[in-house]
Amino acid sequence: MIECELPRENPNDPEIAEILKNAQTIAVVGISHKEHRDSHKVAKYLKEQGYTIIPVNPKYKEVLGEPCYPDLASVPHKIDIVDIFRNIEAIPGIVDEAIRVGAGCVWMQLGLAHNESAEKARAAGLKVVMSKCTKVEHHRLLGAGAKE
Repeated sequence: MIECELPRENPNDPEIAEILKNAQTIAVVGISHKEHRDSHKVAKYLKEQGYTIIPVNPKYKEVLGEPCYPDLASVPHKIDIVDIFRNIEAIPGIVDEAIRVGAGCVWMQLGLAHNESAEKARAAGLKVVMSKCTKVEHHRLLGAGAKE
């Protein structure tokens, strides 16, 4: 079993704000259709802020009115941020897939950090944020409605 680590490196607040300002599409990997789950709440918030949400979960056909894809390779759009809501063991494979599809950023949700995968993503030219919530950071740095 892989243990969750503390991030060795993370972007600073202005860099995180820039990632969020420049993003248009966010693939939410591990999204749930259950409204009480964090992945659903975060995706709903981001969609309300004007982002195009791309649900990624092989269990569903649609989430939040958007088509749901089984994996990143199946997504027919450019992905700016891959927002990961999966267990730590799944992160290396998701990061490899994010690199293959040419995503701009890998974002590991609050409580998730995998330094080896982060280094691999950075070496491939992706930005990486670990153990932070996209909803919390967006609201804190840009405020609700900032993406409009």
